Amino acid sequence: MTLAVEHVGPTPGGGSVPLVFLHGFTQTGRSWLPVVERLGRHRTCTLVDAPGHGDSPDGARSLWECADDISTTAGPGVLVGYSMGARMALHCVLAHPHRWHGLVLVSGTAGIDDGEERAARRTDDEHLADRIEEIGVERFLDEWLTQPLFAGLSPAMADRGDRLRNTARGLADSLRHAGTGTQEPLWDRLEEISVPVLVVTGERDAKFTDLGRRLTRGIDGALLIVVPGAGHTVHLERPDAFADALVDWLG
Repeated sequence: MTLAVEHVGPTPGGGSVPLVFLHGFTQTGRSWLPVVERLGRHRTCTLVDAPGHGDSPDGARSLWECADDISTTAGPGVLVGYSMGARMALHCVLAHPHRWHGLVLVSGTAGIDDGEERAARRTDDEHLADRIEEIGVERFLDEWLTQPLFAGLSPAMADRGDRLRNTARGLADSLRHAGTGTQEPLWDRLEEISVPVLVVTGERDAKFTDLGRRLTRGIDGALLIVVPGAGHTVHLERPDAFADALVDWLG
């Protein structure tokens, strides 16, 4: 399936490696604009609307199907994925290793190890999908953004208006088909990754910082950067620090 994308910066073929950005759940490709605007106009950036989001409304796609969709629509280049987007990016690099030159995982995970915990998360995701369809996107976002995970987001950072472009059906299908509960753990496959990898987490997000450390232990040569004063949405809470770290890593 061809996904909706937005291109920012010069056309590919210049001096810099193209960057392909994958957003988190309830966001869209445009959620990355605060970072992209800080990278400079010489960077070629592709902002992808993931399946079930923005102008890619069909969310009935597994994570491996999402990886195929992203890899055939965008790239080659360096994948930058946040949260849900990080999980999709990890699948992209494993499924299409020759398509990608690098990988940046922001507040990401390789999955839930314990089978019972994974099944419980899948059930929770199903209930959440039902909730979205029951109350609609606007009311769901009111509930979603009040979670402690997003405590560091100001209303401007959250960009609720852009998230309202999503549909209840798209978001619900995304949860049912590509939610964390559906993901088979990939920890044992991290050693297959041969591209350079940067892992970024926020200092105030203890859970995902621990997961970030585990990712870097499993991926040969991976670098972990923990951004001070930031939580789960590290790239939006501290876009300047995130953009600087990304540019330094890209060299």
